[in-house]
Amino acid sequence: MAVTIEEVRHIANLANLEFSEEELRTFIVQFSNILDHIEQLRQVNTETIEPTYHAVVTEINSENSRRDNTRASFPQQVALMNAPDVEQGQFRVPKVIK
Repeated sequence: MAVTIEEVRHIANLANLEFSEEELRTFIVQFSNILDHIEQLRQVNTETIEPTYHAVVTEINSENSRRDNTRASFPQQVALMNAPDVEQGQFRVPKVIK
């Protein structure tokens, strides 16, 4: 599938990125290759294949997972004792949103 330089510029603009003309031409080839590959995947008949809900199927107590064990957490005073600023029993941090 052919991708135009205008489409690549538009994608770069949406991502707030700037590229040289040479880089844009490279992206045209790369994006076209990606879209061609996706088109090949669309041609595969998957009607008899069950959807995958998780990439790795594991069972509880298998090698890849463990059971959750509940345990007591730190008391609030202990968790906050080294905090530089505390207010009403919570960590107080500087405002970061305008």
